[in-house]
Amino acid sequence: MKKLLFLSILIILLTDTMQAQNLSGKGWKARKVESTYIVSVSDKTSIVAALTDFVVTQQIKAGQVTGIGATNSATLRFFDPKTKNYVDKTFSEQMEISNITGNISEAEGKPLLHLHVTLGKSDYSAITGHLQDATIRGAGEFYIYPLNSRIVKVKNEAIGLNIYDFEQE
Repeated sequence: MKKLLFLSILIILLTDTMQAQNLSGKGWKARKVESTYIVSVSDKTSIVAALTDFVVTQQIKAGQVTGIGATNSATLRFFDPKTKNYVDKTFSEQMEISNITGNISEAEGKPLLHLHVTLGKSDYSAITGHLQDATIRGAGEFYIYPLNSRIVKVKNEAIGLNIYDFEQE
């Protein structure tokens, strides 16, 4: 009976270990568990560069991104529909990344990360916007949920933004 229990536990542990796969790339390390990726972006690394390298090496064409961490430099964008342009602003101070939410798609044949961020400042105020880029200063922890699909965005000139084009496959 004890041998059977031991063998059952061993099989469960081996099965769980076999399902997890460790990966690494330029500025990131990750673990794949079933279809989900848990990604750690290295200290002093660009979030956008690391996550772009990740989706390229893992051949992810579409999906969802969430994350938390810390940064000491972040450039946010705010879209002005009147001018159809983004207005950029860079913040250079230590801040908590309380949330990054976004999606993965493709535009002009290249991977496109569309990320929004909420940053907490030392005075406990928050800033938010479209994330142009940020440098991790501390930890950068992300979950990536790929879709088994290719999602394409195309520039809509009337709006001034890249919009999903479900006609392209």
